[in-house]
Amino acid sequence: MATILLFLAIFVVLILGYPVALSLAGTALIAAAIGIATGSFEPAFLTAMPSRLFGIITNQTLIAVPLFILMGVTLEKTRIAQQLLDTMSRVFGGLPGGLGLSVTIVGTLMAASTGIVGATVVTMGLMSLPAMLNARYDVPLATGTICATGTLGQIIPPSIALVLLGDVLSNAYQQAQLSVGIFNPKTVSVGHLFAGAIIPGLCWFFFTPFISFPPQH
Repeated sequence: MATILLFLAIFVVLILGYPVALSLAGTALIAAAIGIATGSFEPAFLTAMPSRLFGIITNQTLIAVPLFILMGVTLEKTRIAQQLLDTMSRVFGGLPGGLGLSVTIVGTLMAASTGIVGATVVTMGLMSLPAMLNARYDVPLATGTICATGTLGQIIPPSIALVLLGDVLSNAYQQAQLSVGIFNPKTVSVGHLFAGAIIPGLCWFFFTPFISFPPQH
């Protein structure tokens, strides 16, 4: 029950517009304070926080996370993404649904680099939505293309989501092998996840032209 309440509290705080980092950390600390006050949470658990933070900081796999975010911010602030969208629009301009295809490709690159669905959707919305509406795309089709691209682009390597998932799965897989008596456990690396995501990512990428719709005239 407490888990469900904590999840709902995080959901409400995020809906109110607070930053993700403050929302996750703030709700967790408030829940811990309430648990200490009611006697359902041991304060000793908080003493492990410095070591856990140090472990995250020294994790070589997670070093890729801020670098991916830096790459996405660089693409946005230097207007490289805008120039890429303009170039792709010229390349696919003669095809039915060419603008939508351009938005899909650029949005996929943005989503894979930033790793943040909201940032990709907002950036692509500001850049491409006016152009798609001017090309007489239906509003549901234009907005749906942008939102789906920001979400599905997460599986295209390199992906920050796969980096985070790789760190969690590696630890869980090692613990599972140790629990069954395998004392020389194998690891699940981020490279393995990237290799596993290539085929579904490319399938989605190459099927995009067939699901793109021409603009409404």
